[in-house]
Amino acid sequence: MNLLLVEDNPADMRLVREALGERAVAVELHWVADGSAALDFLYRRGAHANAPVPDLVLLDLNLPGIGGQEVLVEIKCNPALASIPVVVLTSSAARHDVVNAYAAHANAYQLKPADYDDYLSLIGQIEAYWLGAVLLPTRP
Repeated sequence: MNLLLVEDNPADMRLVREALGERAVAVELHWVADGSAALDFLYRRGAHANAPVPDLVLLDLNLPGIGGQEVLVEIKCNPALASIPVVVLTSSAARHDVVNAYAAHANAYQLKPADYDDYLSLIGQIEAYWLGAVLLPTRP
């Protein structure tokens, strides 16, 4: 399973990596730190020319440059990418962010917990559901 994490905070990336490392499911974590790199990864451009199509995207909204909402819209408006599940994983509890994310067809919206153990638990739940319980589209 290939998971694309779009997250500008290296500490949050390490938490996700640590949480995934504790699980039995083999997950290859790919990390990009901004929206532009996320689009390059998804479109296999430049340094990401050989990138796999992710089975799941974890997307922060607050990114430098191209924001997470713009990345989400790009994914869900492109027929070649639209079936990739996108879980918004952000610190924003603002109602307009939640509404806009779901209006752009986010598959889920999760708040980043402040507590270390809660963060690890949340990533475990995301992994168990999206990479274990549900059937995802088959990728070429």
